[in-house]
Amino acid sequence: MAMVTFNLRKQQQGDLFEAELARLSALVTDMEAIKGGVPPESLGDGPAPVLDRWIIAQRAIPCLAGLSSGHPRLAGEQRMIATSDLWLLSDDRSWARTLSRWYRLGRPAGHPADHS
Repeated sequence: MAMVTFNLRKQQQGDLFEAELARLSALVTDMEAIKGGVPPESLGDGPAPVLDRWIIAQRAIPCLAGLSSGHPRLAGEQRMIATSDLWLLSDDRSWARTLSRWYRLGRPAGHPADHS
């Protein structure tokens, strides 16, 4: 996420401000839904992409990196990606919510099935 500037004298803000507000609002909506018992598979605009052989990576803040399939913006199967900022991770490590979207988590990196 880039630093977002705002204008104290105007109610209407710039495009970057509005885009970040929309992304953060979507995150809050998903957090409220999870708190209310809605399962991750019921949230989002369509099927969540799968992130296989994932790890919790670090940038300025945590993110995930792994092999993505079914991503709505990053085409391809088993494509190595780094996600946007990691905000939510289910305690069973099956779901993650980044700033941009939900991910269904497959096997973590180093899983024994990687060595067969």
